[in-house]
Amino acid sequence: MFGDIAGRYDFFNHFFSINIDQRWRSAVTRKLRAELSRPRALVLDVACGTGDLSLKLSSKAEAGARVIGLDFCRPMLEIAARKAAQKDARVPFIEGDALKLPFRDEMFDAVTIAFGLRNLASVEEGLRELRRVLKPAGRLAILEFSTPVVPVFRNVFGFYFNRILPRIGDLFNASRQQAYTYLADSVAKFPDQKHLAALMSEAGFEAVEYQNLTGGIAALHLGTRRPC
Repeated sequence: MFGDIAGRYDFFNHFFSINIDQRWRSAVTRKLRAELSRPRALVLDVACGTGDLSLKLSSKAEAGARVIGLDFCRPMLEIAARKAAQKDARVPFIEGDALKLPFRDEMFDAVTIAFGLRNLASVEEGLRELRRVLKPAGRLAILEFSTPVVPVFRNVFGFYFNRILPRIGDLFNASRQQAYTYLADSVAKFPDQKHLAALMSEAGFEAVEYQNLTGGIAALHLGTRRPC
């Protein structure tokens, strides 16, 4: 399904969000400014898709810090690699499974995952795997669709997100797979802000906090790996 929509993925992301998704990714880079300026730091962007967040993180990296993107969908990674080449960005993109990351324990100073955690077979296993590859005191940033916090806005957005967006998105999807119907369903089943924060704590993260973005349409969760 993700391979089928790879060529239109960026366009629809920016179109349906009125380009606000770019501001959400910028919020991630601001929160990880310290890690991106640490000498020779390593940052892993899991479920990187077409590379938007990986490239944004890389553009803010200093002092020899490096960013690596990982995704399980090769067509998405091919687009990410072309975008990196166009920007002359030295970001390696690796094909791999977020539940079985091909990296040793305690390797990264920071790990990010944007709009990918809800696609994993198990959120809890995904959080534990992300923690595994983080150094002690390393930071995890999760950017994901969430639950709008204003009741009236929540109802209006819910109607748009669950009724309008899937019909338009799937109408322009050449394959028979209903990717945008899946999007709405996966968001509806994903833990809300407080529940996800609790799951992070249970998985071994401390100083867990979250920031609602655009009224809670999306939320940015942050946590620090608790030492063993």
